[in-house]
Amino acid sequence: MSRRHAAHPKPLGIPSFLRHVGPGVITGAADDDPSGIATYTQAGAQFGTGVLWTVFLTIPFMIGIQLVRARIGRQSGRGIAANLRLHTPKAFVLAIVGLLLIANTINIAADIAAMGEALQLVVGGGAHVHAMAFGVITLLLQVFVPYRRLAPILKWLTLSLFVYVATAFTVNIPWAKVLHDLVLPQIIPSSAFWMMIVAILGTTISPYLFFWQASQEVEEMRLQGVTAGGESDRTLRRAKRRMRMDTVIGMVFSNGIAFFVMLTAAVVLHTAGVTDVQSAAQAAEALRPLAGDFAFTLFSLGIIATGLLAVPVLASSAAYAVAEAFGWPEGLERHWREAKGFYAIIGIATIVGTGLDFTPIDPMKALYWSAIVNGVVAVPIMVAMMILSGNATVMGALPVKRKTRFFGWGAVLVMLVAVVMMVWDLLR
Repeated sequence: MSRRHAAHPKPLGIPSFLRHVGPGVITGAADDDPSGIATYTQAGAQFGTGVLWTVFLTIPFMIGIQLVRARIGRQSGRGIAANLRLHTPKAFVLAIVGLLLIANTINIAADIAAMGEALQLVVGGGAHVHAMAFGVITLLLQVFVPYRRLAPILKWLTLSLFVYVATAFTVNIPWAKVLHDLVLPQIIPSSAFWMMIVAILGTTISPYLFFWQASQEVEEMRLQGVTAGGESDRTLRRAKRRMRMDTVIGMVFSNGIAFFVMLTAAVVLHTAGVTDVQSAAQAAEALRPLAGDFAFTLFSLGIIATGLLAVPVLASSAAYAVAEAFGWPEGLERHWREAKGFYAIIGIATIVGTGLDFTPIDPMKALYWSAIVNGVVAVPIMVAMMILSGNATVMGALPVKRKTRFFGWGAVLVMLVAVVMMVWDLLR
């Protein structure tokens, strides 16, 4: 028996609320990584409170598509890539997985760079040295900490995102204007505005999250000793209620944090005429003279904490996708000797991502192209998932409800429109 399966863990003193949430909340929190924080900050800085409505627009679609992902993982007992391998052409799966690995590695580079710069702003020292340290820490967490111990750590890190709520309340917020712009959304007929909408959608509906949540549902099943098709309908329905609560909380939490990040940038930076923010660390630095040291420190520490949460999710989701595509043993609960290919992908993605910060390549510019890759890749993956969700072989006796499928297909449509707009803008 694997050392990682040797004993069932105690709950490590986790509060009752955190014990009852899991993959959905971690997924939602990981969506607000340093790169996402940079996107939301740029949106608020450039367009003020006029783009706050976007975070509410995406909530039902995020919930719908994430529920589909979670249900596929739970009811089939396999991750997204494993299901795609069984039901779609091999060339399609390999292309999707390859692009995901590239995009995630670039995203890791941008996140680790932002973490290093944020720590440099707070304590001094060299940003590259800090970045290397963060790369090593996140790699060690994934390789040597089994899932039953890693999951509670990730859950605790989700709470760190509340610093962005605290940051917003350190400044004077014109709530009347905020409510006006939420009730009467602003649509600006400009290329920059539509590209920002595309960036926000691409940040909130990210392909790596598709693979992560489904794979974590499978990990939870393994920990509980549950097999696909081996549960009673009653037990499965109870699991579905838990997944629904978990996913709804996770997606609302994710977009709520995005709202407060945009709000802070709109109230502080946009109002002061600071409209060009290229990274999360630059956003923190811009806040200092305008909102004070306390807001600056909170924002900077938030970047570090969210990066520690997001980098393992990025690296692991790529590893799950590759391992499932090739039929390799996978899982963060397995010892590295049992899943060498899986952990090799985690190591490659993290090491290469960290190494990119030591090259002339600008991680934030590379992230722009990563976002384009993610946007293009997301649509066919989402279509394939929606088709799988209606497949009785995959879903068993309890298919996805019509309402969930409606919002899932709605997410596909929203993302497709965003990609078409992005490509149209690039070709103009």
